[in-house]
Amino acid sequence: MQVYWIKINKIIQESSEVRTYLLDCPQDFTWEEGSHTHFALEGFNTGDKPNRSLIRHMSISTLPDEGMIGITTRIREQCSEFKAILKNLKVGNEVAIFKTHSNVPLKREGKNVYLLSSGVGLATFRPLVLDYLKRADNVNRLHSLNIDSSKEFLFSSVFQSTPDKNFTSQFVDNRKDYYEKVKKLATDNDGLYYVVGSDEFLVQNIEILREQGIKADQIVLDKHEEQRAEFLSFDLSNKGLG
Repeated sequence: MQVYWIKINKIIQESSEVRTYLLDCPQDFTWEEGSHTHFALEGFNTGDKPNRSLIRHMSISTLPDEGMIGITTRIREQCSEFKAILKNLKVGNEVAIFKTHSNVPLKREGKNVYLLSSGVGLATFRPLVLDYLKRADNVNRLHSLNIDSSKEFLFSSVFQSTPDKNFTSQFVDNRKDYYEKVKKLATDNDGLYYVVGSDEFLVQNIEILREQGIKADQIVLDKHEEQRAEFLSFDLSNKGLG
């Protein structure tokens, strides 16, 4: 397993609680849209076993042609040991990344694609939108719907509707409006539905999509195949995972 130790090049305060850490990109490191990586802090591999409290699974919020690896995360005032250490890191400090993989690349199957996210989950979708805006081949249209109760919606310069490119972006700040909009979107029985957020958020979205007749193979989750199968196998009469 190759571990890349790389320097923080820039820190962007996206909102009151959300930061993007832009990391130097090693020459031999590449990734595709929708990728996640293991993001680790100094000391994670000093003992006999990796210190898992110093490792997090993070989406990469940039594309390779942007020249830097972007990690976007929410850091609240009351936070974990990992986030507390991360909060105090400065430009020039080193972090590690390893085991990079994409479960949610943009599928180009001539269909409408719907991106459903909660809060900072939008970071996973930023590269997909940029990739689509550069090259819309075999995607009919792209629609993003994000819920964030903080009302501090992220990446507003990227997530703005562009009618001439068939891209629509919607933000809502409450669950009622969000789930009403999901139901309306799910009337497209041939669309592809990407969902990123907490496990609870995934379950609720899958339940609504399935009730509207959306099949399991039309739902894309940022999960390994085994986990994805578990989320998508629930019994509709059972109302979610047990």
